[in-house]
Amino acid sequence: MTQRVIALGFDPGLATTGYGVVRKSSNGWEAAAGGTIETPPATARATRFQKIYEEARALIQTYHPDGVAIEEVYMAKNTRTAMLTAETRGVLLLAAVDVPIYCYTPLQVKKQITGYGRANKKQVQLMVKRLLHLSEVPQPDDMADGLAIALCCLIELSGVQTEKHAYL
Repeated sequence: MTQRVIALGFDPGLATTGYGVVRKSSNGWEAAAGGTIETPPATARATRFQKIYEEARALIQTYHPDGVAIEEVYMAKNTRTAMLTAETRGVLLLAAVDVPIYCYTPLQVKKQITGYGRANKKQVQLMVKRLLHLSEVPQPDDMADGLAIALCCLIELSGVQTEKHAYL
């Protein structure tokens, strides 16, 4: 019998936070859920963070993941966007306080999912589709990224050997 392993991945963003829930099953890996947490720009920032926190907590309480993976803020052309994304990461880290947390840079996600750290978004989405046995490429992009990040965590939790320190 296959041991139950569930991972919840987040692609943080103040306007749209993507998430994905993946689990190990007897048939391999499968998507249990995916979607986005969206906050309207006209709403106060604290209220937006509260919504992200509450929805992230609800996902954790619903799926009881063995690990929560959150994408790192690695590089951004726009400093303001990077700061808002970093603040959103902080909210997600707080929401996951009672669950083991795993963090991956975009390059690590690409390397883990496609085998190539400079893969483009479409290549990552196609591999997520393939690895999770989906009939279509997951949409929207934020949800696909959440699934990819969750897959990285699931791979790590499942003990699949990967080259962590390989050139990305």
